[in-house]
Amino acid sequence: MVARGEGNTVGRRGLLIGGGVGVGLIVAWAVWPRSYAPNLPLAHGESLFNAYLKIGEDGVVTVAVPQAEHGQGVYTALPQILADELGADWRTVAVQPAPLNPLYANPLGVDTLFEGLFDALPVPLREGHARRGALLLTAGSTSVRAFEAPLRQAGAAARVLLCKAAAKRWNVGWQACASEGGFVTHGKDRLRFGELAAAAAGGVLPDPLPLRGEGGTRLSGQALPRLDAPAKVDGSANFAGDIRLPDMVFAAIRQAPVGDSKLLSVDRDAAAHVRGMLSVVTKDDWVAAVASNWWAANRALDALAPKFSTTGPIVNNDSIDAALAAALKGDGTRIWSTGDLATAFKGAKLVTATYRAGLAVHAAIETMTATARLTDGKLELWMPTQAPGLARAAAAALGISEGAVVVYPMLIGGSFGANLEHLAATQVAVLARDLKRPVQLTWSRSEDLLHDRYRPPALARMTARLGGNGQILGWQAKIAAPSTGRELAHRLLATDRAARAALAISATGDTYAVAGARPVYRMPAYAIDHHPADIGVPTGHWRSGAHSYTAFFNECFIDELAHVAGTEALSFRIGMLGGDARLARCLSTAASLGGWEGGVQGSGQGIACHSFRGSHIAVLAEAHLDDDGSVAVDRIVAAVDCGRQINPDLVRQQIEGGLIFGMAAAIGASIGFSDNLATARTLGDLDLPRLADTPDITVELIPSEADPGGVSELAVPAIAPAIANALQAATGTRRRTLPLITGIA
Repeated sequence: MVARGEGNTVGRRGLLIGGGVGVGLIVAWAVWPRSYAPNLPLAHGESLFNAYLKIGEDGVVTVAVPQAEHGQGVYTALPQILADELGADWRTVAVQPAPLNPLYANPLGVDTLFEGLFDALPVPLREGHARRGALLLTAGSTSVRAFEAPLRQAGAAARVLLCKAAAKRWNVGWQACASEGGFVTHGKDRLRFGELAAAAAGGVLPDPLPLRGEGGTRLSGQALPRLDAPAKVDGSANFAGDIRLPDMVFAAIRQAPVGDSKLLSVDRDAAAHVRGMLSVVTKDDWVAAVASNWWAANRALDALAPKFSTTGPIVNNDSIDAALAAALKGDGTRIWSTGDLATAFKGAKLVTATYRAGLAVHAAIETMTATARLTDGKLELWMPTQAPGLARAAAAALGISEGAVVVYPMLIGGSFGANLEHLAATQVAVLARDLKRPVQLTWSRSEDLLHDRYRPPALARMTARLGGNGQILGWQAKIAAPSTGRELAHRLLATDRAARAALAISATGDTYAVAGARPVYRMPAYAIDHHPADIGVPTGHWRSGAHSYTAFFNECFIDELAHVAGTEALSFRIGMLGGDARLARCLSTAASLGGWEGGVQGSGQGIACHSFRGSHIAVLAEAHLDDDGSVAVDRIVAAVDCGRQINPDLVRQQIEGGLIFGMAAAIGASIGFSDNLATARTLGDLDLPRLADTPDITVELIPSEADPGGVSELAVPAIAPAIANALQAATGTRRRTLPLITGIA
């Protein structure tokens, strides 16, 4: 599908931002009136109702989804919202990726991903920037939260127009008509959507637009089958690696180690002997082998035996640990605080603990892949991407105008944040230009692990004061971690001058790096400090971001404080929630379903909770150590309050998947560094849990009428501390390092 938006071209015209005039130009650019027309392509027999919906004369209802499908279910949840409001028959609903257009921008996704990095700008300006730049980000568990309202409006608008068209035929008032199951009805009269679509499209809408009331058959809230499942099961679903173009060749790539590294030499003669080998492309920091098939290209890459030189600092586990330790000793930036912490700590006996989290990899089943074709100055890109506009801008940086770049967003084979990055798009565009023919670039598994944008490591010094009644009177978290939020913004928005100007005027602290560290518990004084660390390794967004380690720090420390206070861990938590009924209910539900025994010594039970993205979760885990010292998780019980559930099955899938993902990171899935290279080369090197290692999992979804909260990342943060707390109960020894196999306090 052509992913090309007129608004992006207009939004960049004449935009000059820099120096002292930057803020003024951002304001002028953001508030300048703009309107955008839908650019959703139509097939024969289809009628366009709005940017999100078209209906065919055959009755097929096609919903344009502006979010990437990487397993989280947006190709089902978002159409379900619109189809519910429209009154469609689910069996006739189809989906297609939305084209690039500011109409589909996700300002909430931008704010959530960068964790307040652009808070120096007022909300209208931030939203204006996201729309002008056509930032179609899929990130931060925002798909339903960002698009529920516009999709309901789109469905309601089409329903009204269909009712008007039917009412005209029946000579009745359109308000007397209804829609259900793909029909417009009035008493015993019924007309299919397909019969009315051509006459209904383009009609006049009332203001305000009426939404469906209660009653009738509603699709929202039902566990409807996934629209993408059949094609994925039978193999007909197309991913980036399935693209085949005339005269296309295949490329494998090897990149320089991290740091100041350059390509020195390759053995072209040896590679020439590989059957199917066609050519070699070298750049300053990478070499690509090109062949008639990818396996030949990858073998030729090995034969090339590329040699790189590194002139900068050597990066290894020790250097990373030293950088974190030095940062923690240095000055930090206070991100959040309340009360008078100095007075609370003065002369008091304090409880302290130090926690660590290592680098974590995405390790999605699909490695970085992209296909490019450059013809007559027009560049086409087929790729899995969570940010198609940013991928287009990165490819356009080669000297091609953005208007001449077309992005076809593909289904993604997992991502967990990895496909926010667009390095592969730039590389494949270079190859297509140099080779003058279509080319498909696929990173090997080894390359994917060596050049991931890792979840950053972190080192935390936690300090608290307990009162005589066991209440927390003061709390401080000093967290050393890379400034991943700023790094991510500079890298992803490299061609966005408005974003660069906003970064220049934003505060120096990095909220992203300590996101989730602000305690959910009520206490009179706390402070959260970020100590930026330069570790020499590129970092990026990983499912749940910093919450994946800050929840570990907080919930393990809470458990330790409960032990010091002589209070049972569940009661200790609930007693400090200060009326947070939703999280308290999650805790009590998980404890009840899991048969909580108080976390007493020998029970092997641990509990933890977390709130973010508008949702709440509590996790009870049972774990023990095997004879060889490895961690075994026996059982997981999770209680979730995520507000109204569009599709309960999708929620359950994401919670279960998040628990396994977080468990993998807690007991394995880590990566080290030696001589500027990651130490893992295969999935087998990551000690990922296998099917036999998967515990019994129970997920309880708590009914709620609150607005929908985020789900896809929700289960990741709380599972690691629940396992750590369970191991403490099982062994009597506290493990304060992630993954839990690497360190014992």
